[in-house]
Amino acid sequence: MGVRTVVVLAVLLGVTGSLGVTLGPETTWNTDVTAHPNSVPETVEEMGQKQELPEEKVEEEVMATGKLNPNHYPAQRAAKVVQHYLNAQYGSPYRLFGLQKVHSGDAEDVADSGRKYQLEISVHEIISNAVQKCSAEVFFPRGETPLSAQVQVSCEELLSINTTAQEEALYQQYKTNQTLQSAQKLPDSYGHIAADMKPLWHLGIMASSHVMLNESTEETLYNMAQVANITQLETENDQLQFDAHILLHEMVSQEIIHWKLLFTWSPAEGTKVLQMEKLPHCHDWEKPPSTD
Repeated sequence: MGVRTVVVLAVLLGVTGSLGVTLGPETTWNTDVTAHPNSVPETVEEMGQKQELPEEKVEEEVMATGKLNPNHYPAQRAAKVVQHYLNAQYGSPYRLFGLQKVHSGDAEDVADSGRKYQLEISVHEIISNAVQKCSAEVFFPRGETPLSAQVQVSCEELLSINTTAQEEALYQQYKTNQTLQSAQKLPDSYGHIAADMKPLWHLGIMASSHVMLNESTEETLYNMAQVANITQLETENDQLQFDAHILLHEMVSQEIIHWKLLFTWSPAEGTKVLQMEKLPHCHDWEKPPSTD
């Protein structure tokens, strides 16, 4: 009996000891999405248990309306849509926009029609390396018929960067070349892009931004991953025309999504997507370089 009592006590002490472990500063759960705005919080279920890990995810859901944590998903997703809008509407082979930082954000439900986000963000014009703090409003409509997000943004300094001379030179080069332009795997498996191919990569970003803007919701977070291939087509009008196969990285699901695009570009008109087709998922596609 004495031995059995010792064994039972040892088991009980072992259980309570494991439940009472205190995590030190370097052994905390990795649930804070501020570590990387695109990371998905872990759950205890992923570690073999059933309940969710807790406070960060609950806090994020509570903050989805009202004042937002600028480093959490709701604000980051809305701000990323502003980037897609700027590149779709105002991008050029010599002017591209990236989201640098979200400073603040608020969200409110608009009756039953959708949710509106008010944001203060820093936008980076990548080629000139200029940065401006901008105000933006993003409205995600609700309803049975999916509608694209509506964006308004005030970024006058970045939008006034004059790249007309470079655009005209590139346009004339592509228009008068005896050989139509084409490229594959921009960037390549090592993340490299040849200097003379960068305008085609930038055109791919501009065209893909139309797709990402159209596809974005409050539950998605898109990045451009790769231009798998792009080919200039013959055309008789003033617009340069391109056929492209692009790869988008949906950061939440971690899917690489393939799209086929037909689009035009000119300095006067910018990019116009004439056709967009989502290609079926295929396990044999080569995975592009990481966009994290």
